[in-house]
Amino acid sequence: MIKAGGGGGAIHPAVEPLAYLLGTWRGQGQGGFPTISSFQYTEELHFSHPGNKPVIIYTQKTWKSNSGEPMHAESGYWRPKPDGSIEVVIAQSTGLVEVLKGTSNADDKVVKLRSELVGNASKVKEITRTFKLVDGELTYEVEMATGAVSLQPHLRASLKKL
Repeated sequence: MIKAGGGGGAIHPAVEPLAYLLGTWRGQGQGGFPTISSFQYTEELHFSHPGNKPVIIYTQKTWKSNSGEPMHAESGYWRPKPDGSIEVVIAQSTGLVEVLKGTSNADDKVVKLRSELVGNASKVKEITRTFKLVDGELTYEVEMATGAVSLQPHLRASLKKL
């Protein structure tokens, strides 16, 4: 029986296909966009599961790699469905809110998300997020679109489980 991270109980059946995400991940990332300068960051993601509900609790924080100064934080909930679809709600420290829907492929360990709603954002119109686990390393790519710029790469990182 698989145990839930942090909760000690069994993992809810809807969460089992994403159990590989549970835990804390840390690594390096880089960001950029046509309207901003590129930048480097260190990141930590944490996925936990209370065990009794079909939900994963998600938290993320980044800081400048060279100085340790905090940069960004977000948190939310991932709700996997039995059919392989997934719903995600994320609140960012900037006030921006994302409601994303997508798919998870347990065999390939890939989650693909696309925004259904980006709230409280004057410029951001669309966001996609793709997470992949390859050889024990969790990578992700975030693309973003604004009113002036079509969907473009924005963030990418490679993380190892602590």
